[in-house]
Amino acid sequence: MKPFTTIESVAAYIDEDAIDTDIIFPARFLLLLDKAGLAQHAFHERRHGPDLKQPFILDRAPFSKAQILVARKDFGTGSSREQAVWCLADFGIRCIIAESFGEIFFANCFKNGVLPILKAGDELTAIREAAGEEQTIAIDLVGRTIRFQDGRLMPFDVDDYRRDALLNGLDEIGSILRDDGDDIVRFEERQRRRSPWLHLDRHKLSTFADLGTEKLLD
Repeated sequence: MKPFTTIESVAAYIDEDAIDTDIIFPARFLLLLDKAGLAQHAFHERRHGPDLKQPFILDRAPFSKAQILVARKDFGTGSSREQAVWCLADFGIRCIIAESFGEIFFANCFKNGVLPILKAGDELTAIREAAGEEQTIAIDLVGRTIRFQDGRLMPFDVDDYRRDALLNGLDEIGSILRDDGDDIVRFEERQRRRSPWLHLDRHKLSTFADLGTEKLLD
């Protein structure tokens, strides 16, 4: 997973509450399980629907290259489908700022290298206005700050463990292997000695009845 330290980008603002995961990634594409290429289906109805009057914001310059997405309340609620984050990450979105998130979507962001930031009230208004003015906004995960084009800084909160994982480009499995890898190796070594039959290949398994413990450890 690509490490997240600092990004600088314009921010695409979606002026709507309750953007659920079906809006972000419609259910009919759920059979697609490859993360690569899912960006083409992000917000599919908003980008290709019959009532489309103007290009969706992520299809308009300069927001078509935005790495920051700004929303309002309840972004990513609804279904737990992880593809909702996959398609945004494939689009190039690295940070989502909203007043509230769906709980599972919020957790899935960290597992896929996307930083979700909670902001509300005057702070969210300031970010939304900067987005509307096409300002470049910097998200500094090291310093936990949002920096506006005029130099203003706005702090944000993020869980220490999740911050560390993003900074090091670690997903959930990567974090476990880093923190508990030695214990896992020791457990596997003990388990291989105590229960060697669990590690037999097909050939040894076919002759299991004829083998003693020592031979099973070969």
